[in-house]
Amino acid sequence: MRFLGNVLATIVGIFIFCMIFFFGIIIIGAIAGSGEDTVSVKKNSVIELDLSKVSLDYAGKTNYKDFNYFEAHHDGVTDILNAIEAAKTDDKIKGISILNNQSQLGLAQSKAVRDKLEEFKKSGKFVYAYANYYTQGEYYLNSVADQVYLNPMGEVDFKGLSSEIIYMKDLQEKSGVKMEVIRHGKYKSAVEPFLAQEMSPENREQMTVLLNSVWNTIVADISKSRKLSVAQLNAIANTLGARTPELALANKLVDKVAYEDEYHDMIRAKLKVDKKEKYDIVSITDYAKKASSTVEDYSKNDIIAVIYAQGEIAGGEGDVNVIGEGSIKRSLQEARGDKDVKAIVLRVNSPGGSALTSELIWREIEITKKVKPVVVSMGNYAASGGYYIAANADRIFAEPNTITGSIGVFGMLPNMNQLGKNIGINAEQVKTHENASGYSVFEPIDENFKGFVLESIEKTYATFLKRVADGRKMTTEQVDAIAQGRVWTGVDAHKLGLVDEIGGLDAAIKYAAKLGKTSSYRTENYPEYEKSFEDMLANFTGMAMFKTKEQLLKEQLGEEGFQMLEQIKRVKSRKGIQAIMPYEIVIN
Repeated sequence: MRFLGNVLATIVGIFIFCMIFFFGIIIIGAIAGSGEDTVSVKKNSVIELDLSKVSLDYAGKTNYKDFNYFEAHHDGVTDILNAIEAAKTDDKIKGISILNNQSQLGLAQSKAVRDKLEEFKKSGKFVYAYANYYTQGEYYLNSVADQVYLNPMGEVDFKGLSSEIIYMKDLQEKSGVKMEVIRHGKYKSAVEPFLAQEMSPENREQMTVLLNSVWNTIVADISKSRKLSVAQLNAIANTLGARTPELALANKLVDKVAYEDEYHDMIRAKLKVDKKEKYDIVSITDYAKKASSTVEDYSKNDIIAVIYAQGEIAGGEGDVNVIGEGSIKRSLQEARGDKDVKAIVLRVNSPGGSALTSELIWREIEITKKVKPVVVSMGNYAASGGYYIAANADRIFAEPNTITGSIGVFGMLPNMNQLGKNIGINAEQVKTHENASGYSVFEPIDENFKGFVLESIEKTYATFLKRVADGRKMTTEQVDAIAQGRVWTGVDAHKLGLVDEIGGLDAAIKYAAKLGKTSSYRTENYPEYEKSFEDMLANFTGMAMFKTKEQLLKEQLGEEGFQMLEQIKRVKSRKGIQAIMPYEIVIN
């Protein structure tokens, strides 16, 4: 036995040595390459705006403590915007080509990129777009181009917005699996599908208002770029008037129906490059890496700290996809303790999540405000818990189509009592005190337990109302009248007083600088996430050590299947009372 134990110990030791050696090589290689430019931009170059791998506002900075190794990424939306800004004055860049772009950007992100492209065009440089097929979301972004090209066999999906919600009350009764719902807020429709078999008038009202508000923003921007009236665009949407290339051209949604090679010939002619030669292309992500070292003027001592709170609020350290109190609190503490930081911008892009974590972050902002100004910039979402952590800022900015509000709280517990009876399961309990057993999925919900949960939810909702009322200088009655879990667009939230100004991150930074009494400043991005060797190992699966778990799952499940799995994982991981967005809006 001792011999086998020694052999096993030797094998484990060799394995650990190989792992450390493997990761050491990776890190040494990364460090060696970190100081090199990833791209050399030639004269007469065109940026290709491929956003297929861009989804987050902030790509993140990570400190691997065990290795004393720091890693920064430059493929976030903010990096893309900075790259386009830098390209305006780069003599080597002649224009931007949006070629068959398939992005995962949300509406507010798309608008931010679109607005930055509008600014870029004012430099006199071109923006051209080509696609074999335009989804509605992609057309919104591409329509900013000077010339929009479409493949002769393509189409433009332009039909207006809709949202579908699946109701499961009857399914619960037939299956024997019931969701016990405890909520406050008549509009908290995240739980409505488990309580009814059809949409409530309140939910239909809020969805109609929301979709119309979002659509109005979309067509207003397209109208300006394409020189078509909103009435014309609505008529095209109603009749599917862009379903063929001929209709899209006749209705002026595109400028030319052509093949991709003809599109490239047009760009060659613009650049005065021979048809037989290739013109120089640089991808936007490569250019963003290069621009990251030149965008900021490090001779300026004053700093505006931009802290990114993106993803579901779940607690812990957090990362680029999850808001945790660890990284956000540490960022706020570092920023307020740095004498060079004159003001702070909290960039919120979150549907909400844990009410407890939201409160912890709210408290840290409250402490920070006493030292330095805090301004909030809202992205695609700043709803429920996402609004909770924004409500006490000195100033709140939102994009016109930011989804915000959703001031409400709920609890949801699965119950399989009837299913257990149907298949022959009986759960028996033994306890020392009346409430010792808490909740069992195989027993009908105890009214005492339900009362305690409702009491906690009511308390959380009352606290939520007070946080918003104090931050927005409103009464709790005024907040309650526009709360109840209802969601609003940035435009409507501005009318209601939930946000102060309509504008993007740049506008929020400029306002923060004004509050910080500085006109010569640079920005610095937070958080810097802290990870360990174990965290690094967790990203790898089995022998496929050169691919992350996410990459392997995406290959097997596809993008939509992977996103569904991630959503299930997020639901399973939620603990405690939730202040979270009622649903996810996806526009194709």
